[in-house]
Amino acid sequence: MASVSFKSATRIYPGSTIPAVNGLDLEIADGEFLVLVGPSGCGKSTSLRMLAGLEEINEGAIFIGDRDVTDVAPKDRDIAMVFQNYALYPHMSVAENMGFALKIAGVDKSEIAKRVQEAAKILDLEPYLERKPKALSGGQRQRVAMGRAIVRNPQVFLMDEPLSNLDAQLRVQTRTQIAALQQRLGVTTVYVTHDQTEAMTMGDRVAVLKDGFLQQCATPQELYDRPINAFVAGFIGSPAMNLVEVRIDGNGVAVGDSHVTLSESVLSDARSQGLSTITFGFRPEDTAVGSDGFSMHVSIVESLGADGYVYGDVQDANGNPHQITVRTDGRNIPRRGENIRLHVTGGHTHAFNPATGLRLGD
Repeated sequence: MASVSFKSATRIYPGSTIPAVNGLDLEIADGEFLVLVGPSGCGKSTSLRMLAGLEEINEGAIFIGDRDVTDVAPKDRDIAMVFQNYALYPHMSVAENMGFALKIAGVDKSEIAKRVQEAAKILDLEPYLERKPKALSGGQRQRVAMGRAIVRNPQVFLMDEPLSNLDAQLRVQTRTQIAALQQRLGVTTVYVTHDQTEAMTMGDRVAVLKDGFLQQCATPQELYDRPINAFVAGFIGSPAMNLVEVRIDGNGVAVGDSHVTLSESVLSDARSQGLSTITFGFRPEDTAVGSDGFSMHVSIVESLGADGYVYGDVQDANGNPHQITVRTDGRNIPRRGENIRLHVTGGHTHAFNPATGLRLGD
């Protein structure tokens, strides 16, 4: 087991002038489960491959523990990687697949058999050790890929979107198994996904990337409650946070036909930056239908049983319609075409600079 450090690590692909990963500074503690998340092309998989030694580092350095591995070959980094497509040998049995890396490394047969048996027990694969991959389900194949990593006793696990080939129900089941397994083994794990729900439910901390830059690295709850900028605010949470540019009006902002009070720290910060408008954020689940607040015309209604989602428009600072989402009680959903009034509950509002996207206030 070991910590991992990215120190201003940069990767520029040949033929490009724009870094795929730009000056990444990130400290991952020994035994931590860290998730790299972001939209396609943000640099998350490139960052993982840099750590694995599969991508060259143009600037900066990467450490595993106290050891600089920037120029160390992948096979000598003491890492194990789990890929999206499983990468199992079809002609080998489950046991042979799991023990193959140990066999290549010259480990004694009895030791290989012992480690494979231990990993199979952890992953409930004991009944399948003599089967070939084609006789397994997708979830079982993914567990074999996990077992192949476990038997190597690496310092760091690297996982590159390992659940993306599974169906929705199996993905939920397998992600809980992976999280429980990582806690049991205590191995430092870096996990890449584009699915922010996966990121929020699995990671001790989540690092959000965009265009090669690290935006914020924090616990899931901190990312949800205090996003550092408008991008993180809009990316973390499902459905996404509502973000509307509105005008500052006295001690608050004008949202549609209503006034919403803001904290003095937000107003002071906005005034010090000379802002007349802000990007006002509020989550669908922090919005309630009532007799007061700003008005919205309901254009779309979705019923999901316990919850309902209502979509409509409010006016932004320029008088243009801006679509927002509201979560409601699934058994008491407003009707399409209805005019309703909304208020943000419990003061759960967020404010950002419209130009820089940075959070305003404390």
